[in-house]
Amino acid sequence: MLDKLTKESFEPIKGSMFTVQLGEDTTLLLQLKVVAGNGLKGAASREQFSLHFHGPATPALVQRTYRLEHPQFGALEIFLVPIRKDADGMIYEAVFT
Repeated sequence: MLDKLTKESFEPIKGSMFTVQLGEDTTLLLQLKVVAGNGLKGAASREQFSLHFHGPATPALVQRTYRLEHPQFGALEIFLVPIRKDADGMIYEAVFT
């Protein structure tokens, strides 16, 4: 399913929450804050784009693939990279080529 998603797929849900299940008792909420394209075509013949998610400072996620769930898309396996910490928590990036 990820290969069918585009920047335009995520723009209407910017600001919404995604759930990450980290264990039986630990759920993390990530808010989709940024949807950005660069105008270049990637391997999937779509514009390359990135998503920035904002989450709490702890627990901080390490770089790897996570199962993110959203009411509109269901479950998505997305590779997240922590890119910076701000006053409110952590920022994670997912890049689609």
